[in-house]
Amino acid sequence: MRTNFSVKNKVAVITGAGGVLGGSLAKHFISQGAKVAALDIRREQLDVTVDRLRSAGGDAMGFVSDVLDYKKLKTTTRQIVDQWGTIDILINVAGGNLPGATLREDQTVFDMKLEDWQKVTDLNLNGTVYPTLAMGRIMAEKGSGSIINVSSMAAYSAITRVLGYSVAKTGVINFTQWMAMEMALKFSEKIRVNAIAPGFFIGDQNRAVLLHPDGSLTDRSKKVLARTPMKRFGDITELNGAVQFLCSDAASFITGIVLPVDGGFSSFSGV
Repeated sequence: MRTNFSVKNKVAVITGAGGVLGGSLAKHFISQGAKVAALDIRREQLDVTVDRLRSAGGDAMGFVSDVLDYKKLKTTTRQIVDQWGTIDILINVAGGNLPGATLREDQTVFDMKLEDWQKVTDLNLNGTVYPTLAMGRIMAEKGSGSIINVSSMAAYSAITRVLGYSVAKTGVINFTQWMAMEMALKFSEKIRVNAIAPGFFIGDQNRAVLLHPDGSLTDRSKKVLARTPMKRFGDITELNGAVQFLCSDAASFITGIVLPVDGGFSSFSGV
């Protein structure tokens, strides 16, 4: 029997699906009976993800698509709708930091390369805005849908060395709130826009700053864990339930929020 937490038979689009977080969410939504359209700019990683989804018995499609190419996103949207008839869920995962946009410990903000600032702010902010505008239009036309954006603990308070990423993820929060207002007031109260703010998870992009080559914790990791009441890093799969909840009918009166999934990091003063 279908429960109100169900996403069965929903059409879910996931950007950045070739990455760790996007791939984990895609696998989870397939396991819950959703149809998944996986988007990524990297063909090889995307093919691996789609093969895994289909091997698990899921109904999945893959699209090589750049989240900063609005024209291509509109084409991809039409292809998904032509195949499956609609789009029910959009999860904007594509983003992350870039090595050139992370200041070294011996650098100050005045050493930051502006071209790297531009790249990381574009990827994280416009890389959320453009898919939302392309695919949110389908939800506006039919009067229902759920959009999930990905912010960060870096948007809650200043975290050293990652200025561009922090500013962009703060923008994602404001954009989430703005779109939640816009969709509910002008289109339908059944279109909801929310975000998650992951705490600290060890992935390919941050492994070098959180772990030494021998696997021991860096000083930065020790500072993170000192501010995390659960005293551990998160497992990427621990984001799946939060995202599913926000996409489901169980969250029918929730829009415009940012849900921390952080082991208590955002609530703890450190004292």
